[in-house]
Amino acid sequence: MADDERTIARREIADTMVRALERRHELLDVIVDAEDYDAAIEAIAGMLGSSHQAAEAVLRLSFDRLTKVARRRIAAELEDLNNQLSFTMGEPARSADAMVLRPFSVGEDRDIFAARTEDVPQAGDGSGAPAGDLDDEIRAGLARVDAEEAAWLVAVQGAEKVGMVFGDLTSGEVNVRIWIHPAYRKQGYGTAALRKSRTEMAAYFPGVPLVVRAPAAGA
Repeated sequence: MADDERTIARREIADTMVRALERRHELLDVIVDAEDYDAAIEAIAGMLGSSHQAAEAVLRLSFDRLTKVARRRIAAELEDLNNQLSFTMGEPARSADAMVLRPFSVGEDRDIFAARTEDVPQAGDGSGAPAGDLDDEIRAGLARVDAEEAAWLVAVQGAEKVGMVFGDLTSGEVNVRIWIHPAYRKQGYGTAALRKSRTEMAAYFPGVPLVVRAPAAGA
């Protein structure tokens, strides 16, 4: 793992710890209600919108980290990590937690689907077949969305499109595919898209099991 990647990972953990300590009373309730260790991690990740790695770091916090001095040290570490990333990457660090998923728009999002098809030259229906004409692919995909057989979502961070999430209803299951633009990989967007896609796909396909065929592909 490169230095910047390690810093980003540590930054996410520190950020999650700060948020966890701000919500420490809710956090304790979530942990006490959890069935076991894995369930506690899942619950913490859901509550804080974090990765499982960061949630586990929160679960393993010792009580001495709850004091005011310790909380200030964690907050100072987070500020220092943000400053490091601002210096080395030329812009302020951005949390993948702020990423949102929105429906694909034929008028606005042809560019991100084109980037995806250039990177993964396969049809948009998840069949694995070679990609056809771009506009034909989009028309076919949106026809399946209208028929409630598919969901096409764009992952957006601020004004930037960082990837796409596809859901395809097949044989009573929803196959979820996640693609992150090469420029935004290794920044937590794949994990964030995977986590947030569960809620979105449940709204599109209520009661249908989700199957992630390529977890956080391109993350």
